Amino acid sequence: MIRIVTILALLALVAVMPMRQASAQNNTVGGAIIGGGIGVIIGGAATGKAGGAIAGGIIGAAAGAALGSQMEPRRRGYYWYQGRCWVRRGNGNYYRVNRNRCY
Repeated sequence: MIRIVTILALLALVAVMPMRQASAQNNTVGGAIIGGGIGVIIGGAATGKAGGAIAGGIIGAAAGAALGSQMEPRRRGYYWYQGRCWVRRGNGNYYRVNRNRCY
């Protein structure tokens, strides 16, 4: 039963995910959807009960929304965060760049 619910949740997640976001859109909804889906899977697998899956989904959605709203993606790999423009380099670190690159 849990396997069927998990498969249905994943299919619903794929169906509602946007293909590509505009740079001005906030990523809060995408973070909530992905976080909620992962939370459902982990909560259901850890407890083996529907209550654990629901609790995991709620916690995952809240965490995903909080994280997704932080870095706003812009064109060519730049991000807008706390009124500044950032770029992610190959080593995984973020570096502040001229804010004109985010417009």
